[in-house]
Amino acid sequence: MVIRRILVGALALAATLAAGCTSDETPQGSLPDGSALLKEAATATAEIGSTHFTLRVDGTIPGLAVQSLDGDLTKDGEAKGSGTLTQAGQLVEVEFVLTGDTLYLKGPTGGYQRIPAALSSSLYDPAAVLDPERGVAKLLSSTRNPTTEAAEDVGGTRTYKVTGAVGKDVLASLLPGVPSGADMTYWLRADGRHLPVKATAAFADGATAEVMLSDVDKPVTVTPPA
Repeated sequence: MVIRRILVGALALAATLAAGCTSDETPQGSLPDGSALLKEAATATAEIGSTHFTLRVDGTIPGLAVQSLDGDLTKDGEAKGSGTLTQAGQLVEVEFVLTGDTLYLKGPTGGYQRIPAALSSSLYDPAAVLDPERGVAKLLSSTRNPTTEAAEDVGGTRTYKVTGAVGKDVLASLLPGVPSGADMTYWLRADGRHLPVKATAAFADGATAEVMLSDVDKPVTVTPPA
């Protein structure tokens, strides 16, 4: 149950929402308005049906034991992938499948363990991740004081870098247990509907969580492991 909570919270952050960036010398005054960019990004994100994601955590974030995740996620809250978690001070590598109301979890040894919904009914609904009213779109639209800082390349994709802040209440809907809000940096596609490519949440103690999205809306099939 604890691991399911960890995974679901991490997937939420991951649907928000990494690679090196290069910046150009575009004057800030000629960059698009940050509020307008986030509004368009929130609208576009609300329509995402599936995405591939990677998550990397630097430091310790209370309530989040994930150090890394790599997987695929659907709007229905189904997911599959692998990751590294911290448990009892040890790093543990896992593979996971979330489908229907069941989590299948595989540790370093043995096969998948099936954890039914009855054991996690009080935990967070993974469908919230891409829910327009509860998920990533809400995070984008709730960012305070957004400012477009630069135009940058992220993994070969032209983006606008937008900074701002989100409160604890917004983050807690995605990551139960976070102790505070965070300073956010988003890299939004410069073309099209300005979908988020990368996002970083920076906490007051110096810990960060960095997420990259790719293969947006490419078909994802999640089936229970044999």
